[in-house]
Amino acid sequence: MSQFKKNIFFFIFCLLCSTMPAVAQVDTSFDVPAREIVVVGYSLQKSPASVDTIQPMLHQPSFTLVSGLNTLPGVRMEERSPGSYRLSIRGSLLRSPFGVRNIKIYIDDYFPLTDAGGNTYLNALDPSGIRSIEIWRGPYGSLYGANTGGVVRIRTYEPQDTNNVKVSVDGGSYGLFHQTLRIQRKVKKHFFTLNQGYQQSDGYRDQSALKRQYYQASYHINYHKALQLKALAFYSDLYYQTPGGLTLQEYQSNPRAARPAAGSMPGAVQQNTYVQNKMIYGGIAHEARLAKHWRHVISIFGTQNNFVNPAIATYEIRKEATYGTRTYIETSRAKSYKCIWNWNLGLEWQKTHSDISNYRNNAGNKDTLQMQTDLNARQYFLFTQFSSTILNRLIVEAGLSLNNYRYTYLSASIDQAQKTHQFKVQLLPRIALTYKIREQLFWRASISKGYSSPTVAEIRPNDNLVHEDLQPEYGWNYETGLRFQNKRLQADAAVFYYELKHAIVSRSDVSGVQYFVNSGGTKQPGLETKLSYQLIKKRAQGIVRALELKNSFTWYVFSFKNYTMNVADYSGNRVTGVPRTTVVSSMYIEFLKSLYLYIQYNHTSKIPLNDANTAYASAYHLLQAKAGWNIQMKKNTLNVYIGADNLLNEQYSLGNDLNAFGGRYYNAAALRNFYAGVAYQF
Repeated sequence: MSQFKKNIFFFIFCLLCSTMPAVAQVDTSFDVPAREIVVVGYSLQKSPASVDTIQPMLHQPSFTLVSGLNTLPGVRMEERSPGSYRLSIRGSLLRSPFGVRNIKIYIDDYFPLTDAGGNTYLNALDPSGIRSIEIWRGPYGSLYGANTGGVVRIRTYEPQDTNNVKVSVDGGSYGLFHQTLRIQRKVKKHFFTLNQGYQQSDGYRDQSALKRQYYQASYHINYHKALQLKALAFYSDLYYQTPGGLTLQEYQSNPRAARPAAGSMPGAVQQNTYVQNKMIYGGIAHEARLAKHWRHVISIFGTQNNFVNPAIATYEIRKEATYGTRTYIETSRAKSYKCIWNWNLGLEWQKTHSDISNYRNNAGNKDTLQMQTDLNARQYFLFTQFSSTILNRLIVEAGLSLNNYRYTYLSASIDQAQKTHQFKVQLLPRIALTYKIREQLFWRASISKGYSSPTVAEIRPNDNLVHEDLQPEYGWNYETGLRFQNKRLQADAAVFYYELKHAIVSRSDVSGVQYFVNSGGTKQPGLETKLSYQLIKKRAQGIVRALELKNSFTWYVFSFKNYTMNVADYSGNRVTGVPRTTVVSSMYIEFLKSLYLYIQYNHTSKIPLNDANTAYASAYHLLQAKAGWNIQMKKNTLNVYIGADNLLNEQYSLGNDLNAFGGRYYNAAALRNFYAGVAYQF
């Protein structure tokens, strides 16, 4: 019997033995209104998950996701240099060679941006193509497979009846230029959205220029009252230079410098270090209501990446191709308010082929071949989900997925036979509930297992070795929280405890080449709160027409457990790269004549930079502001605005190289800088 069939039987057996069938996508409507906050079938207030949804460019700059995503508790986004993103949920920056780890990211519900090898090229997207983002904090493997940090769902469009065109242009400090175009059309039952974006910047530091061209198309049709088709495609050509990390002395004396030469090791400028990634992505999804209470969803998707990265010591070329499918069948019943339930069963399958070649870097040109590896990563998971609302007061969810991950590799440059590495099949359960204490107050609790196998970038980093000994990380997460919401006030608080086994941490050698090892694990207790209050609700009279205050607070006491490295014992040390406290507060004021002002403050406490906790990045305080004028001209809107970042002129590092050899931890962010722009919609 094949391994695949054995896994199928094993999965079905576990379902039959389990009394906890699983979470479901309860939403029975085809379209969610653009401003209705609904996450997997529930309003955000009722959801048993720690989840938030935002429109990241609503008040923040339109050319970056950083400041918008950092308003959410438990979420941290860094940018080592323009275009070089890092995203973490609940501290998963512990391992991040290319920016996103331990997180599954999907586009428009159907299409995984995270490939079978675990890599996610989030920086390929232009922010102009994103309408809203949902962030689910904590492992959600029962529905989305292997992840330990959480899930991100990006919406690129919302079907609307209005036809419009929007153009925008931004310019600012350090040669910033960002231009976008969006065309939205509805023709009978056909809905089209086209997005185009171009961005360039000289960067604050030497060797930190950025250029990105982006094209995106969406199509949506309800071609029958019970049938719906959706399609998505985008092309991204991203180029950004990588200045490299600085020592503390270099960072303090000249933070704008790129990594200098040291001894026989050349510097970043001399080696012309950069990343270029040309990516094309396409997917098509179909939904069908098979009967009154049945629905079937299927999507297929594929992507092609051409990735080039001349670094200090190596010139890496990756050619990656991914294809896969996601499908499920769903049934629901609503006989009366006493019991409404929903159940589904599905499968997601992906395969990624990576052709990885490393050459010696000769001043930005590839030289002698050092290593060439063909690596195939394949993953699939089966999931089942169940949800029930009882007496309009109690929501119960239970879910279970079976996950299978495998990679094969062939080191062609050393004439090595193909090898296969199969990780142990993993069952990832989740149980969650929400209880309505009173009409505006809800209590929630959940238990879930997180799991994350090593990514291709960790198994085969640019040290030219295949690290077969690298083990997956996994653990159980326990959390509970309260939500309150009325017409003016929204409040959310959650506490959790997460114990992660075999947590993967990063290392680097003298040339800056990064590789990865397993630690003993981590203990991760935390508190997250979010508050929003409309001090003045939107009105038609007065100088001040609206005033809203927001705050998010994150407090993490993460530490290593049973972690030794050679003769060093790091047990009890703080987890590297995770600040203990983060506070983000904002104020939005709308004045008469549609004038507005947005102010945001961010305090981040000091951050341990190595596992030994002998080096820390200093705490920092950031202040940013944006002011503008929305001018209504019949059916058209003109928005003129100016903004400023880092108004307090703080010197800080936004994106640290953890455990870097020689103390090269620091990547200086820009000092006080400004931008201005105009957007016209007609």
